[in-house]
Amino acid sequence: MTTADEPDQPAGTSGATSPREFPPAPESPPLPPVPTNRRELAAIIDHTLLRPEATDEDVLKLCADAAKFGVAAVCVAPTHVYLAAASARQEARSAGNSGPPAYAVASVVGFPHGNHLTAVKVDEARRAAADGATEIDMVIDLANAMDENWAAIEFEIHQIRIAVPAPVVLKVILETTLLPDATIRSACRASLAGGADFVKTSTGFHPGGGASLRAIRAMHAAVGGRLGIKASGGIKTASQALAFVQAGATRLGLSSTADVLAEMEP
Repeated sequence: MTTADEPDQPAGTSGATSPREFPPAPESPPLPPVPTNRRELAAIIDHTLLRPEATDEDVLKLCADAAKFGVAAVCVAPTHVYLAAASARQEARSAGNSGPPAYAVASVVGFPHGNHLTAVKVDEARRAAADGATEIDMVIDLANAMDENWAAIEFEIHQIRIAVPAPVVLKVILETTLLPDATIRSACRASLAGGADFVKTSTGFHPGGGASLRAIRAMHAAVGGRLGIKASGGIKTASQALAFVQAGATRLGLSSTADVLAEMEP
């Protein structure tokens, strides 16, 4: 359903629909390499701080740790994007690096429930990118997944993709703890059709739970090798992190990054 402020949706988005057809996934998509040391694991981590009470000081520490650990990205709330991006640039200058920062800045859209109007999500994404975010983690409207309204999900992802085109990386959060495997696979295909770069398990804020190996395997079966797959929510140990990679995850969202990396060989 749309409102006067919503973009016009294509016909056929009010009931169960099938994701637009894509070539079938390989029967056995290749699995990503499993990290063997601290540096390799850090390189696929989004070092995350989304607690609503997080302060500017907390964000600056997150960024300092990100530079020290060598992570892929930091993930912060929209209100902290500008500060995190400025800190990342300063870290690069301090290291004598004239190129881009050593880590990306990610932020969230429609977080954590996903039931924002599409126009609001589009504006959130555009503002985050303007403030310096180079990666966007958006939450789908979970009701559309429950209703199997894949056309609506694809449409919303596509609207955000238009607002923040490549090279901004677009990740789509599915809240997989609520979904059976077949629905996860369909949601992944709709994400691919909409122009996403990654699919992601969870916000980490839903009481139903976070990432699961079951969900990662379903995601990998659907879009492994074609989209990145991010496991996020409840990953507290190195053994858990490695198990998710072995199941098909190519990126990990962690708030316990220091503890997890400390368990790895240097």
